[in-house]
Amino acid sequence: MKATYSPIIQGSELQSLHNSKDLVIVDASNGINAKSNYQAKHLEGAIFVDLNTQLAEIKDNLAIGGRHPLPRIDNFTRTLAELGIAPKSHVIIYDDKNGSNAAARFWWMLKAVGHEKVQVLNGGLHEAEKHHFPISSKIETRQKASLFKVDHWKLPLANMEEVENFSKNDNHLVIDVREPKRYSGETEPIDLIAGHIPGAINAPFHENLDENGLFLNPQLLKMKYQKLIETVRPENIIIHCGSGVTACHTILAMAYGGLEIPKLYVGSWSEWSRNNKPIKRYNK
Repeated sequence: MKATYSPIIQGSELQSLHNSKDLVIVDASNGINAKSNYQAKHLEGAIFVDLNTQLAEIKDNLAIGGRHPLPRIDNFTRTLAELGIAPKSHVIIYDDKNGSNAAARFWWMLKAVGHEKVQVLNGGLHEAEKHHFPISSKIETRQKASLFKVDHWKLPLANMEEVENFSKNDNHLVIDVREPKRYSGETEPIDLIAGHIPGAINAPFHENLDENGLFLNPQLLKMKYQKLIETVRPENIIIHCGSGVTACHTILAMAYGGLEIPKLYVGSWSEWSRNNKPIKRYNK
């Protein structure tokens, strides 16, 4: 029988896998100082993956694909090979933001090339330290791996036109996972225009976590999203955020709750807001 892997792995489980020959630990922390922070301190054996250069192919014109468009799939499979990630690898991804940033995006991308043995570490770096997983500052290297044999993304994606159609139709649902003030248009710290896609509802990604920054248990996540989506079919649900990264946190939470994976709108608000599309604000 084929083994199944929970989308989330607990810090208490990580230690027992430390010496597994197929284990690949990935630090997907993102931000200005992410690489230098990794070089100063990371989980022993962990390799670093960069959101901007390895998990996205950013264009000069952000109106085409937004701030973090997906790379071409052949470029991504080459990246995996260079990182030493093979089809047989057990990949565990963490970051310094409880899995709410690029860790979830990398999880989605690996699932989208058909990789089953991939999990996000609940609580990220802090939780691993709490459970005494070895920490290192040395340069980590891995032998190049064989290429994944895949020529298309296997998880569902939505484009801008589909989002517009969904937002106007009953029994379809567009979910915006950004913070409420960004959704409402009260503030916009990153993109050029504040507001949200007309018809989209707000379900902030941080509500997937408890007060300790850990994912809610699967039963609670299942109840939360079943209530939100009600009778809407998975293929009629689109998740988006600012640039197609944090949306993956909510997709990860839904998968952890045992629900089917809905469509991801990678371009998200960063693409939509740059294309003269309708917007909605509730500014005071």
